[in-house]
Formats: sequence, structure tokens, C-alpha cells
Amino acid sequence: METVVWSKPEDQRAGTPLLVMMHGYGTDESRMVRLFEFLPPEFTFAAVRAPMDIGDHYGWFLLDYFLANDFADVVRVTNSVHDWINSVRSQHSSVSLLGYSQGMAMASTLLRLHPASYSAVVGLSGFVLNNELLTLTDSFATKPPFFWGRDKADLVINEDATAYTGEWLDEHTLLTARTYPGMGHAMSKTEMADVGAFLRHYVLR
Repeated sequence: METVVWSKPEDQRAGTPLLVMMHGYGTDESRMVRLFEFLPPEFTFAAVRAPMDIGDHYGWFLLDYFLANDFADVVRVTNSVHDWINSVRSQHSSVSLLGYSQGMAMASTLLRLHPASYSAVVGLSGFVLNNELLTLTDSFATKPPFFWGRDKADLVINEDATAYTGEWLDEHTLLTARTYPGMGHAMSKTEMADVGAFLRHYVLR
């Protein structure tokens, strides 16, 4: 990953739990950096910039309104992020993931391809990829903790994607699902308080 913004200087990261944060399609890592102050300070946060240029912003892989995707592109970028995480993993007590919008698709795909590598996952206003080839990889010895926050009236994530996401999370994860009326396709301070409680419970305790 060429651009990563860290919440702590390198000499203060050793032994801390790491939360890797992935932004949505058509934005950048600054969207995640703004969340640092609302999350548990015991963590080290790493806001990662997606590699694909989209005008003046960035994305993880191409997709359309129906959230169609190319499996080869998804696997390529997911493995790239996983390789980067492995390059810093030894400095930290654990690694968890947080993804917003398309970043939630990334976070859940990292979990699906490498289920033993991540302690917990947070998905915000996003979706889980509905891909037959990816489904073949789903194999969890134990259900991983997963927080899913959204507004039921979010118009960016289509109904079919939301329905599949709910079904997949119910089947495969230890799910904490919360909804935030009026939030839209965004994130809120109330939601961050719930994310903080989730991370304290499943990672810090």
C-alpha cells in the first residue's frame, strides 16, 4: 500500500491491536482518518488508500450500481492488502478490519479468504460481495465477530445487495447489527460509539 495514514508514530505501535481501515469507492483515506478520535485509543489505526484512480479519488475495484465486480480484480487487490497487513502484523497483538461502503466489501472479502487472520470486522454502510467463486472459499472454524452498521433508508446500496449481506452475515458471523435512522450513506458519532463498544468487547477484553 503506497499511502497509509497511521494514528500513532512507529515507536508507539508495538504490542497494540491494529485496526486497518478501508474507505469507500470514490473517496480516500481522509474519510477514515476523521474517525480516529472517536474509536478506542488503545488501538493503532491505519487508514489505507485504495490503489485504483477514480478521477481525483480512489477505489478498490471497479463496480456499477448493481455492485457487479470482476472476481480476478477483487482477489488481486484483496491479496495485495493482505500481504501489506502481513508485513506489519508482527508489531501488533492482533489485527482487525473496518470498511466503509466498498471498504466493507474489502474487509469481508479479506475475512473470507483469510478467516484465521483477523480478530474482528466492522462494516459500515456497505455490503458483502455476492460472488459464486468467492462463496466456494467460505469456511469458518468459528464464527468471527462482525459489526454491521447502516441506515435502512440508505439508497446507495441496492436492496438485493443488502438482503444478501444480511443473509451471509447471519449464516457465517457472530453478528452485531445496528441501524441508524436518518444517517444515510454515511457514518455517525452514535455509530462510532457502538463500534468502540464492539471493539472493546471482542478485541480488548
